[in-house]
Amino acid sequence: MNKDIKYFGIDISHLVFDVTDSDGNYYQFKNTISGFKKFTKLLDLDSHCVMEATGYYHYQLAYYLLELGIKVSVENPLAVKRFIQMKLSKIKTDKSDSKLVCEYAKQVDLKPWEGQSKHQTECLQMTRLLTVYTKQSTMLKNKIHGEAVLGNPSKAVVSSIKRSLKHVLKEIKTLEDKLMVLVKEVHQDVLTRLKSIPGIGNKTALMLVVLTDGFERFTSGSELCSYAGLTPVVRKSGSSVNGRSRISKIGNQKLRNLLFMCSFNACKYNKACRDIYERIVAKGKSKKLALIAVCNKLLKQAFAIAKSGLIYDDSYRSTLVKS
Repeated sequence: MNKDIKYFGIDISHLVFDVTDSDGNYYQFKNTISGFKKFTKLLDLDSHCVMEATGYYHYQLAYYLLELGIKVSVENPLAVKRFIQMKLSKIKTDKSDSKLVCEYAKQVDLKPWEGQSKHQTECLQMTRLLTVYTKQSTMLKNKIHGEAVLGNPSKAVVSSIKRSLKHVLKEIKTLEDKLMVLVKEVHQDVLTRLKSIPGIGNKTALMLVVLTDGFERFTSGSELCSYAGLTPVVRKSGSSVNGRSRISKIGNQKLRNLLFMCSFNACKYNKACRDIYERIVAKGKSKKLALIAVCNKLLKQAFAIAKSGLIYDDSYRSTLVKS
């Protein structure tokens, strides 16, 4: 905690955001540009605003403050929740939450929030919409199958579903093409080199670049694996607790799911991944555990390729995957 800094704890929701400062003063503003302008009148360059990552509601205010040069920290909601629980607070209101967020800010080592570039933001928006459309296409395909099982499906119903499916698939193709063009504008070289890794195709390489922002925010393969939630969590305490190690799953679920799907092909075509899979299975471990190890290996290979400026070479894999 820096005593020269004035902290502002912010609890933000859809319509309003509640603020408590280091001096205990409480304010409430509308979650709009006019509300942001009123709030910034309280701030100076020594102010530090702290808020939780609450879905999408915090983004507009966080970017607004960042553009003005105000220090901003967007904290993990779980960390803030645990801090509030430690206080044994019996009151749960937006006002009390903003006060506790301010207390949290005073006692922890805050990391500055940097936000994302407009390019990365647009890529992620396209990715989220693609996820929605993919789920819709799966649902429509299942619906067609379900109608066929009835034995005497309505032609009007089936035709309607097929038209909807055709439209969704067209939108998917259009978005994927636009996303590819957008990513190539900034990350063409990384994208090309990632595709040299056996087991990683065009779509996988594209999603890896988007979900990691071109690997630019990571300094090691281990850090990237932790971001994906693939690092093991050991559960041991005394003689009574000796649980099996599991992956944390505290991380980017999309990236984790993407790698797990890739791990099947990697076991066939990527020698380093196949070796680690066979070695783990030969020890009597489960195939799922072996596939998770393959995910880690594949992600570290991708990180090494992205950072080294080289294309994948199987004879140099032991050097490239060091983290």
